[in-house]
Amino acid sequence: MIIEKRNRKSILTVYIGLAANFILAILKTSIGILGHSPALLADGINSTSDVAYGIVVSIFIRLSGKPPDEDHPYGHDQMESVAALVVGSFVITTAIAIFWNSINSVYDLYIGEGDFSGATITALWVALFTVAAKLLLTIWTLKVGRQTQNSAILALAFDHRNDIFSAMAASIGIFFGRFGYPWVDPMAGAIVSMIILGTGIEILRESTADLMDTLPGKTLAQQIAGFLNSIQGVKEIEEIHAHRFGPYLVANVTIGVDGFLSVAEGDKIATLVEDILIENIDLMRKVHVHYHPVATTEEIPIVFPGKV
Repeated sequence: MIIEKRNRKSILTVYIGLAANFILAILKTSIGILGHSPALLADGINSTSDVAYGIVVSIFIRLSGKPPDEDHPYGHDQMESVAALVVGSFVITTAIAIFWNSINSVYDLYIGEGDFSGATITALWVALFTVAAKLLLTIWTLKVGRQTQNSAILALAFDHRNDIFSAMAASIGIFFGRFGYPWVDPMAGAIVSMIILGTGIEILRESTADLMDTLPGKTLAQQIAGFLNSIQGVKEIEEIHAHRFGPYLVANVTIGVDGFLSVAEGDKIATLVEDILIENIDLMRKVHVHYHPVATTEEIPIVFPGKV
């Protein structure tokens, strides 16, 4: 039930963002053309690309909600990381395109080939409206992303944040362009593209880390060890390994138990370990427990994989 609620909230967030981007894309593109604003037109094209990969993300989010099957025993949650990867790729592509266009515009103005007489006041109001709308979307999407721990939703939140910078650059460019400083428009766009590029790289770094099964940190291993030490019947902790699966965790632990216990009694301890870890550690989906008979009273060190 919790997972279904999480998926519904994620899909709703994607759809609201998609609808907002669709409206803004039409508004900015049309006013950018009619209002003679290259900055707003470029921002409208950026929103159009947002619509394109918003559709892609919504498909991946729906696929991630599919239940486990024979080929995917832990479910399809890593589709969220794939969706984040798609968003990151689009963000980087958009950043490069904006940067190139901005540099070319600055060069054209420098050699006297640029033709920009100033945008209408309507274009400025549309750009400022975009800033306000994207600010609200960023706050809400970021809140949902943190609540659901959905990497795709967090990536969309960062993309909404990038749109704030892009719209602010368009607003500044339009404002100064109306007062006879046309070079401010493309120069602001070039600076913003660098910010967008950094965000895209960060999204790719985090999503690829999830897909490549990056180990959780030492803190998680110590947390697991703390629970294991509190369980009666666990004599030793031989190994603790955990890996991510989308937003969730899967743990493999090896413990030592009294060698004179029956198999049924050992299994009872292993089941207790599974239940306690799943109930007490957020997003722990599966725990595999191996138990060995304790052959010596000598302490066996705990292995903490991964980085802090």
